[in-house]
Amino acid sequence: MFETIQTMNTPIEGFSKLTKDEKIAWLAKSYTTNSAETISILKRYWNSDKMLQKLHDEFIENTITNYYLPFGIAPNFLINDKLYAIPMAIEESSVVAAASKAAKFWLKRGGFKTTVINTEKVGQVHFMYTGEFEKLESFFNSITTKLIADAKDITKNMEKRGGGVSKIVLRNKTAELKNYYQLHCTFETLDAMGANFINSCLEQFAQTLKREFTASPKFKTHDEQLEIVMSILSNYVPNCLVRAEVSCPIDQLSEDKSVSTLEFAEKIIRAIQIAKIEPYRAVTHNKGIMNGIDAVVLATGNDFRAIEAGIHAYAARDGKYSSLTNASIDDGIFKFWIEIPLALGTVGGLTGLHPLVKLALEILQNPSAKDLMQIVAVAGLAQNFAAVRSLVTTGIQQGHMKMHLMNILNQLGASELDKKTLVDHFKHNTVTHSAVISAYNSLQEKR
Repeated sequence: MFETIQTMNTPIEGFSKLTKDEKIAWLAKSYTTNSAETISILKRYWNSDKMLQKLHDEFIENTITNYYLPFGIAPNFLINDKLYAIPMAIEESSVVAAASKAAKFWLKRGGFKTTVINTEKVGQVHFMYTGEFEKLESFFNSITTKLIADAKDITKNMEKRGGGVSKIVLRNKTAELKNYYQLHCTFETLDAMGANFINSCLEQFAQTLKREFTASPKFKTHDEQLEIVMSILSNYVPNCLVRAEVSCPIDQLSEDKSVSTLEFAEKIIRAIQIAKIEPYRAVTHNKGIMNGIDAVVLATGNDFRAIEAGIHAYAARDGKYSSLTNASIDDGIFKFWIEIPLALGTVGGLTGLHPLVKLALEILQNPSAKDLMQIVAVAGLAQNFAAVRSLVTTGIQQGHMKMHLMNILNQLGASELDKKTLVDHFKHNTVTHSAVISAYNSLQEKR
């Protein structure tokens, strides 16, 4: 198949210079079997508001259409005694429903409590140096003030708001890679995620480092060379931490009369313990947490890929991938909590451009970056509680497949009447893919 495609199609020059219609026409002709249908599908998702469509077109390169995700609301989140309705952008069935169910459950038990532990963000200048470390260390100490001073044009506005460069540290990494060193830099970026700010600072630090090294009389031998490799922020921010937790007396924990509250609490704790020590379970366990986190991060215009990478690295910080959530019973009190790194922003990027992002932030009562960290952490904790609760009681599929029922019916092309009939049918029957197909076919045979 791959070889056939290669012979059928040829590379294109100047694709980015084509109009959107020309891009679509070329794509439909070169890579799809039904050009007319391809063009129809792509244009069907264009926004009729031309100014709004132009805005979307300019978010990325070579835009040909929009890709829609459902934008849902999970209400009844009580966070630090303040009520929230949380926007979630996600395609997966049952995520919004599960988050909403967990929110309602904990609303009656005091809600969620959150704390921002730290907001430190990280960037690094990576470089190679072939001389003696002691000499480099002495040189670094002598130019630290110049590194900060040379970046003043970049940092002055951030500093006026209370942020800026926190610290620059020289790190010797030669034990891991020959001649490899870092300037490990920490930043406070307040309500901005701060990627552009951090990267601009790092590139200036690199220029100053190289310039001062070249000009220094200390380094004149052929054996003393310094090469800048790259300057880039890190999405691993283990000191940009937020904690979210819920707790209640054990006797208030379960709404399922078929199991004692103590047994229910112990089942949840065992499930968490398994995810702590078993990576195969931990990955799926944490993926469920990310269902909630990513949905809010995406709805608020933040970078969910960066969040995913940083959180999963944090889950493996002790050398083994493990659960992000914890549970315990202390003096008759059930506790369930999470601590995660979250580098988020509520200004800059898409937050001031995308109309739905602006609306999402308004729905969240215009949070600061710290507020948003807490809301996002709560969404992840709620999602995990709902998932683990289902796993140790009814099983995950019962609720998930009922939510997935509509997707199956849409795939089958069911009419609105068919949907209503089959939704009623599966209120009292187990939902499986084959059972839905069978029930749908039986319905058609009766007509």
